[in-house]
Amino acid sequence: MKPMWISKDYALLLMLATLWSSSFVFIKVGVQSVGPMTLTSARLGIATAILYAGLRLRGYRLPRDRRSWAVCATIGLVGNTLPFTLISWGEIHIASGLAAVLMGVMPVTTAMLAHIFIREEPFTRRIGLGILVGFGSVAALLAPEALSGLTAPILAQLAVLLSAVCYGASATFIRYFAAPANWPSLASGAMFAAFAFSLPLTMILERPWTLQPDSPAIVAMLYLGIGSTAVANIIFFYLIPRLGANRSAQVNYFVPVLGALWGVIFLKEHLSGRLLLALALILIAVAVVQPRKQRV
Repeated sequence: MKPMWISKDYALLLMLATLWSSSFVFIKVGVQSVGPMTLTSARLGIATAILYAGLRLRGYRLPRDRRSWAVCATIGLVGNTLPFTLISWGEIHIASGLAAVLMGVMPVTTAMLAHIFIREEPFTRRIGLGILVGFGSVAALLAPEALSGLTAPILAQLAVLLSAVCYGASATFIRYFAAPANWPSLASGAMFAAFAFSLPLTMILERPWTLQPDSPAIVAMLYLGIGSTAVANIIFFYLIPRLGANRSAQVNYFVPVLGALWGVIFLKEHLSGRLLLALALILIAVAVVQPRKQRV
């Protein structure tokens, strides 16, 4: 068995972390000139078109039975519409770094929900240790700066925390329903349902035709729709049945670290020793939660 850090699945996990970590920056850019629901609907609409086109090119179809659409609607609402909107609204009022720290609770909720609903994913001491180490690395990296931002509106912080819970619930739900054979249809159907939930509310509450998005906001919407939503969902739905809900959720330990790297690359920020320490702890955490038979 290859080491987990050079396997195909974990290369995809790192790519997923990159796409998601960069989304915080683009969300912050987007909400400067468009509303949070408009930003959400734009990225969902773009992603829906891409996923549906890919679905048909591969010879798949959208689900046709009511049960499958009920699954798609649940995943679309809990895993896309709600968290996208909550994070976008939250980042109007709080820093993207604080949002990234708050999102660190997602693996905890995923592990607990998976333990309750998925028999083959028990909450072992090893998984618990991995979660503690991973969350500790998140705190080591961003907590000192984030603590200075706790004067931001409490509701915004609660909104981001709720989005993390939504992602954890969605990951567990996908693990239960997404067999490797049906994930393309499920991913496209869930995105279609998410867009169907979001668009009417956006039209009523924000009247997007009255907005005047600037060029950075348009770029942000395109990137969020194509990269952080369409491509990320393809990867996420592919990995969940292969790695399980708990281990796929470990991607969120990479998000704040890579978010800091985006700052180094684009904002010329200093690469601190704390960042390198956090990265090392994250790799340890991901290794710890692996089943013994998959270790080197």
